[in-house]
Amino acid sequence: MKLQHALLALALAAPVALLARPSPDNAIAAGPTADQATTARLVYGLLSDSRYAYRPRALDDALSQDVFKRYLDALDGSKMFFTAADVAKFAPLKIGLDDAIKSGKLDPAYGVFALYKQRVAERSAYSRALLKQDIFDFTGSDRWQYDRKDAPWATAAELDQLWKQSVRNDWLRLKLAGKKPDDIRKTLDKRYANLATAVSELDSTDAFSSFLNAYTASIDPHTDYLDPRTAERFNQSMSLSLEGIGAQLQKQDDVTVIREVLPGGPAIKSGQLEAGDRIVAVGQGSGPMEDVTGWRLDDVVSKIKGPKGTQVRLDVIPPEAGMDSKPRRVVLVRDKIKLTEDAAKAKVIDIPARGDLPARRIGVVELPGFYQDFNARRSNGGSGDYVSASRDVARLLAQFRAQKVDGVVMDLRNNGGGSLSEAIELTGLFIDKGPVVQVRESGGRVSVEDDDDAGVAWDGPLAVLVNRGSASASEIFAGAIQDYGRGLVVGEPTFGKGTVQNMVDLDRWPANEKPRFGQVKLTIAQFFLPGGSSTQNKGVVPDIAFPVTVDASEFGESTSDNALPWTRISAVPHVRYGNFTPLLAKLDALHDARVAKNKEFQWWSEDVARFRAQREKGYVSLNEAERRAERDADQARRTERQAMRKQLGLKLDPLATDSDDDGLQANERNVVADAAREKAAEDRPDPLLREAAAILADATALLSDDKQLAATVLPETGRATHWAE
Repeated sequence: MKLQHALLALALAAPVALLARPSPDNAIAAGPTADQATTARLVYGLLSDSRYAYRPRALDDALSQDVFKRYLDALDGSKMFFTAADVAKFAPLKIGLDDAIKSGKLDPAYGVFALYKQRVAERSAYSRALLKQDIFDFTGSDRWQYDRKDAPWATAAELDQLWKQSVRNDWLRLKLAGKKPDDIRKTLDKRYANLATAVSELDSTDAFSSFLNAYTASIDPHTDYLDPRTAERFNQSMSLSLEGIGAQLQKQDDVTVIREVLPGGPAIKSGQLEAGDRIVAVGQGSGPMEDVTGWRLDDVVSKIKGPKGTQVRLDVIPPEAGMDSKPRRVVLVRDKIKLTEDAAKAKVIDIPARGDLPARRIGVVELPGFYQDFNARRSNGGSGDYVSASRDVARLLAQFRAQKVDGVVMDLRNNGGGSLSEAIELTGLFIDKGPVVQVRESGGRVSVEDDDDAGVAWDGPLAVLVNRGSASASEIFAGAIQDYGRGLVVGEPTFGKGTVQNMVDLDRWPANEKPRFGQVKLTIAQFFLPGGSSTQNKGVVPDIAFPVTVDASEFGESTSDNALPWTRISAVPHVRYGNFTPLLAKLDALHDARVAKNKEFQWWSEDVARFRAQREKGYVSLNEAERRAERDADQARRTERQAMRKQLGLKLDPLATDSDDDGLQANERNVVADAAREKAAEDRPDPLLREAAAILADATALLSDDKQLAATVLPETGRATHWAE
């Protein structure tokens, strides 16, 4: 009965046009497909069954209210589209969504989604109308309060005022960037029109995924639903490969634009495509050409991708030509593309002599994720050629041995994790044998995952650099290295994700030949380190701490209201290669003395403090003189720093002369120039990485010079490592 009442309430609340809208919204108005109804019931079965879920939750009225809140947050987290009256009319759904999921009758959720699309269209039109009004005086004391996560839902009149301030802020940003009024009006009109267009393109799959993920997120922060297309993209990101033409695409207004051609792919080998080219039509083999202007980017990508060895034809307009120009035809044969951008990379940092401390050469491995091509590994029986993070790192460590570096820093900043087996195998490159992680399942059974391979790829000095964005597999690796005393952990406390997820293919039960129902990333267990501590919620605490960029209350596992708490279990026997506690005070003193003289580190610390102060305000001034003074001060600061770099012989910042805020969004910038700017950003000074390398250099020098200290820090079990040589 609850579901019927909820449906009736929503039907009465929604305008007639909402319930019978023409294409392309008619799919949402028509409600879920049969496959989506089946998927909802399958997901309910998984999440409510302790045989699958680590922490199953009954789908009742209490959970329904949680789903309701998360669904509204997913659609309108800034509370800038729905009115308080809209939300009040949705209220009966608070205790009706549980029945909707169980039965697969998801019409209420689709009604909310359709109204969201309508409200976005209305706000787009309202914003565009404001551009014609005389509201752009910036001499007063007005503010734009952009942080609205804790604000109440607004009335329609209050939303009008909020959007007015938002539009004025957009105008002021462009004005400060040197744009003229006519250009500002044109840019913003296109921006608000694009917002409406982008949201209007959302279909029933988007509605279904948004709603079902509100349900999965109510179970725990890391249980997710992936529709078939999203699941395919996830698997590609883990394997770092796909089959296609080897080009990175971006939506620019209504056109798909080539952002970058990837090394080794058909696009770059052909010599016929370059960054900035606009794709206006796609054809398969000898089939007809399809005009893709105005299509969603996902749909264009799906047309261009395809099996290795097949042919795709593209109609392309070069960046310098007008859109009315005759396109040229490009014919390519698809191939397997390796996505090297996210693979492990290596470099060497030279640390000069400091007083009595000798010069050192420190190798750095930058690892963005724990990737593995699961399909290739399965097809090769665990051997042969397949993409793997640990294999790539082993190759880089061999290069470091040949170069005779004095130590290695594993840079795991912003590494969100990935394959558990890769975390275990990566740890095995630095320890001989032993347990890496303990896994406790829902029934309480604890299993131990070991590194079984004898020998190490690197037995010398080691440091692990982490920050708040280091999560999951990164925390397992860093925590195991810390438990074994194998290396120093440097940086910020990590994210705190200590749970295990497994991909459950919903198509395996009906045994579908083609994906229909998608996959669920399901929490099935919890991680514990060899020493018994969980990485959950607390994360890994570094041995040498840097100032935190974001507080635990702002980002990380501890910000989730339904995250599992920290706990511990019994330790398992493991070797203790070293105990760095007696060394930490000396390292801290050397670190503090060095960063007190390190301009880049000081500037970074100042920027962090400034950023956090602005974030805590949650608003920006709409007074032009005040904003201009802030902008000029920022530019003067960058110019002064660049001059100081030249004076001190430091590495120059390639982006020091760029404005931090040009007022434009990503899809409004020149695609080629924007990609080039991102490439240049990779060469910016990195004081945190350099300081981590210097800390490791300090440790190696101290242990080499002080045999008594070395004997305390590195017991006999750890002498296989070359810390004190």
